[in-house]
Amino acid sequence: MNAASGNNLLIVVSDEHRKDTMGCIGHPFVRTPNLDGLAARGTVFENAYTPSPICVPARAAMACGDYVHNIGCWDSATPYRGAPRSWMHHLRDCGIEVTSIGKLHFRSSEDDNGLSREMLPMHVAGGVGWPVGLLREDPPRFDAARELAADVGAGTSSYTDYDLEITEAACDWLLARRASETPWATFVSLVSPHYPLVAPSKFYDLYDPEAVDFPVAYEHWQRPRHAELNNIARFFDYDRHFDRRRVREARAAYYGLVSFMDDCVGRILSALDQSGQADNTVVVYVSDHGDMMGDHGLWTKQVMYEASAGIPMIAAGPGFPVGKRVGTGTSLVDLAATAIDVTNVVGHMDESFPGRSLRMIARERDDPNRTVFSEYHDGGSTTGAFMVRWENWKFVHYVGHDAQLFDLAQDPHELHDLALDGVNDPAILAAWREGERRLRAICDPEEVNARCFADQGRRIAELGGFEACRSAYAFNHTPAPGEWRALEECSES
Repeated sequence: MNAASGNNLLIVVSDEHRKDTMGCIGHPFVRTPNLDGLAARGTVFENAYTPSPICVPARAAMACGDYVHNIGCWDSATPYRGAPRSWMHHLRDCGIEVTSIGKLHFRSSEDDNGLSREMLPMHVAGGVGWPVGLLREDPPRFDAARELAADVGAGTSSYTDYDLEITEAACDWLLARRASETPWATFVSLVSPHYPLVAPSKFYDLYDPEAVDFPVAYEHWQRPRHAELNNIARFFDYDRHFDRRRVREARAAYYGLVSFMDDCVGRILSALDQSGQADNTVVVYVSDHGDMMGDHGLWTKQVMYEASAGIPMIAAGPGFPVGKRVGTGTSLVDLAATAIDVTNVVGHMDESFPGRSLRMIARERDDPNRTVFSEYHDGGSTTGAFMVRWENWKFVHYVGHDAQLFDLAQDPHELHDLALDGVNDPAILAAWREGERRLRAICDPEEVNARCFADQGRRIAELGGFEACRSAYAFNHTPAPGEWRALEECSES
């Protein structure tokens, strides 16, 4: 390792932050002064995506720098367990101190996840996760969906308490680096603005529920006419528990949580400045996926709409242009190559991996032709969903169902599925065929779908069958570490 020419790396990850809810992206009233400041002194990647719009697979892909179908972490009950090797393994084995603080959502700290130290880790519940999502061929009722509308308003939750712990620990860790000459990479992972939609009063009160925007295409006649999206909406029947007043309160709470999270990020960046390490540290801010927040009648994630599959992505520090907006498509799988580049470690990860260094992308001219890919194989779905994005086009392939096609330049809110009535237009038909070509250059979706169902069938048997999966850990969100310890103590007593 050439430590003298390498930089430190601070990756700050939020959970469920949709890409359009930041001042620096142009949101008319959401307050994110600290992320806006990071964007002003760095680079904003305007077309960034998650490799899977659900926490556990997205975080496994982010760790490995590879697609979900290549690493086999399909769903919320098949978490990363230390293999394949992560970029953290690679850095640590080259002499870089690699620390995580906060949510990981891997299987367990007992696995070698490639980290020198895990502080305040949140892993999947019981080392198992959420087995209900495996039951895709005969899905049971998901009664916990009612909790989303029930937990809305001002106050504190176990998640906001956990974020304050993470923030304090991250600040202490960074301040302790004041005199350090040893290069480091730190992964700070907050859980906000993930539901429960309860925001501390200081931040909830920034947003009047009566004044916030209403969801896009929320009326029933505006909702998507697509069989698989209807399957997902039926399973995650969140919207059934909302009335119009509650919808506005939920969006106000979400915006409050975004501002709360931004405040935590600000404290972390201030500690970095105070540590004297800022000039030699690359800071990357991302989220694992977005949140629909009622758009198209859908809540949380799981789908390929921009609000769910799109993510915020900002990078600043040595080598990143100041005040630049990048139109090239990017992904969380690019973080592995970015970590190798920033820290300047000897050797490379597998060159067949799809990622590229964000620092290199930021210094190049925009490449609208780059393909970005995402996939979904988790709860509520009856088949695999595969998305490719390039230029102004988004193509979504569902095995056994109709595809979707959107022109995001003309239709940024994805109100008009061109696959429904545009296939007689030569330009639309050409885009459809190009989407199919790009997708199949990455994977064979039918083969991937069959392999996924086979793996999930084995996982169901491993966990004790249908009934065992239906009844185990049927929560609406993973308990925070303190909650989980309390639940374990109750079950033991």
